[in-house]
Amino acid sequence: MPKSAFELARATFFDAEKVLRAMDNATRKSLSKAGAYVRQRARSSIRTRKQTSAPGQPPSDHGGALKRLLFFAYDQPSRSVVIGPTLFEGSARAGQSVPAPKALEIGGPVTATTRKGRHLNLTYRARPFMGPALAAEAAAGTIAEQFRGSLAEG
Repeated sequence: MPKSAFELARATFFDAEKVLRAMDNATRKSLSKAGAYVRQRARSSIRTRKQTSAPGQPPSDHGGALKRLLFFAYDQPSRSVVIGPTLFEGSARAGQSVPAPKALEIGGPVTATTRKGRHLNLTYRARPFMGPALAAEAAAGTIAEQFRGSLAEG
């Protein structure tokens, strides 16, 4: 069946699938770059040292594991980026009710079980590092910069 003049004009003027693909690619690239910036800011805020950091300051990384376990990934279904530490092996082995990275970020009570089955009630004082890293990158304009011109041809 022949297309109407309107349908023919619309088909040649606007390729919706092409525009949506370009938007998806631009979003993925922009969010991935923003994720890399936030991860790097968080890594650089964590100091490798033997002493414990003060509450309210980023945590100390006593062996370098926290810095090595910071990742970012683009989540296609939600079109978002996830940035943060993976679970520590020691957290699962110790049987903590809250994973160590989350306890460091927000603080609060944690119940841990020792290898001998003894329950310990611990209280973490918050040593946030991911929230401040995101806020610092947003304030510096690096996140918004990733989207500037992202849909331009070229």
